Amino acid sequence: MPSAPSPICKPASFRRGLDLAARAPRPLAHLTRITMSEPSQFVSRREFCAGACQVASCATLATLVAACSGDGSPTGPSGDGGGGTSILPTLNGQFANSSVQVTTTGSALANVDGAAVIQSIAGVFLVARTSATTFTAIDAVCTHEGCTVNGANGTTYVCPCHGSRYNRTGQVVNGPAKAALRQYNTSFTNDILTIAL
Repeated sequence: MPSAPSPICKPASFRRGLDLAARAPRPLAHLTRITMSEPSQFVSRREFCAGACQVASCATLATLVAACSGDGSPTGPSGDGGGGTSILPTLNGQFANSSVQVTTTGSALANVDGAAVIQSIAGVFLVARTSATTFTAIDAVCTHEGCTVNGANGTTYVCPCHGSRYNRTGQVVNGPAKAALRQYNTSFTNDILTIAL
């Protein structure tokens, strides 16, 4: 007759460990009382993983707070690109006949050296008045990661995301962008600026 199976005996090292099936849940407050320097205190896998996740979460949170603090560096997300940068006014443009038209009267483009962001269904443009009858118009989408360039520091356009800088003709003055912004032809008649697409 077959003999009854013998009970399974745990080795001595396992008998001292945690039996999760037989243990009642404990409050989370016990996690702060465990010190790793006590050789007689055993830390369960669950306690270790919970502590490791807390440490990783705190480290991640600290990194995110530091990255989003906006320290004024050109690569910071604060949008000031390193000081002296102002946000350009936004004007609405009307799309018609493969061009965008903007009225300059009473806007930032009414005076020489004025600049503005022009929004239309055809796209977003950076426009600057260079003389009484001439303007420059360039694409306002940064070639680095596609953010809308909406700041200026003097005659330099500044991307708010990573600080790329472009001159009034769209050439890169300072990276991280490597490619220039597309430039468009303009015409000006009766206080109406036309950007040819």
